[in-house]
Amino acid sequence: MVPNNPSHIPPMRIAIMGTRGIPARYGGFETFAEQLSTRLVARGHEVTVYGRCGVFNRWGRRDSYRGVARRETPTIFHKYLETPLNALTSFCDALFQSYDGILVCNAANTPFAPLLKLKGAPLLINVDGIERDRAKWNALGKWWYLLGERLSVSLATRLISDADVIAEYYKTTYGVDSEVIPYGVHPNHRPPGPTLAHFGLTSKGYLLYVSRLEPENNALGVIEAYNRVSTDRPLVIVGDAPYAAEYKARLHAAASSRVIFTGFQFGEAYEELQSNCYAYIQATEVGGTHPALVESMSYGNCVIANGTPENLEVVGDAALTYSKNNFVELSHRMSEVLSQSTLVADLGARARERAMRLYSWDSVVSRYETLFQALIKNPHAPIARAA
Repeated sequence: MVPNNPSHIPPMRIAIMGTRGIPARYGGFETFAEQLSTRLVARGHEVTVYGRCGVFNRWGRRDSYRGVARRETPTIFHKYLETPLNALTSFCDALFQSYDGILVCNAANTPFAPLLKLKGAPLLINVDGIERDRAKWNALGKWWYLLGERLSVSLATRLISDADVIAEYYKTTYGVDSEVIPYGVHPNHRPPGPTLAHFGLTSKGYLLYVSRLEPENNALGVIEAYNRVSTDRPLVIVGDAPYAAEYKARLHAAASSRVIFTGFQFGEAYEELQSNCYAYIQATEVGGTHPALVESMSYGNCVIANGTPENLEVVGDAALTYSKNNFVELSHRMSEVLSQSTLVADLGARARERAMRLYSWDSVVSRYETLFQALIKNPHAPIARAA
């Protein structure tokens, strides 16, 4: 089969680094890496996505996923060591590979990025949000992220932001411009099936929350808001976190019997949950464009969003919002949508239209493809925007 390359850009060898690898089994960056890599391969490019393995696994283990080369390098699975140690081992490995361009996800990987500069290949760094604001990090963790921010500014051939709010932060704080390229959406609508049956759910019969279970994602506030609402519809909490046992215990202690914890869900199970919820709640307060938010919008769900600048940028006028971290107000919003099915349908239609218009994966991939091509030809050239 001839690869589909509508832009006719010559094949490139690209490495995507800094995530836990593909297929996506953790969070937004893994979903991003899977979608970007597989779609670039479909356009005729060679793409390697780096992942993580334990120190006793085989360094450089390689296999293929939907045409993408997966390459693993070791780390120690510890809250504070996992990401930086994997950055070190994967960047060292990349020195002995041949790539035309490299994309690093997450500024936390950047303190070791001087190694990648030795390659001479264009280096794109997607900085994510202002990660040092996350409550889970101690003083050393926050310092590491601050160091990553500053080195990203100085080392990247091009800085990538996933939202205008993040681009403005880097412009104001460091005086640098960045390319704003958001996440994309790819809704796969699924009828009620085994996942809903497993958790005792019915179509349009539950509220949905999706996120890693970390304090700044505010699952606790959502549960407390939900406990104030009189409804038979359960609240479904999709997500987990590897280093948050104490916080997860607080969530389970606060939850009523109407709250259902599903753990991480991916692929068809995740799509089934998004396809059939009554309304979706986005409570995060740190980060740029949250993949689960734009995905839920693309499924035509009514969204209730925490009123952070990043979330407001994404939802526009296509969602209900509440004042930042005002969970009493969130409970009122929940009651509002539970009693007004017409409002739910209207907001869902507007959310879907906005998501499909602004967050197309085809557009996202074209922008990365065009950016890589321009930088490979001339790292200092102005960037032509993809159509």
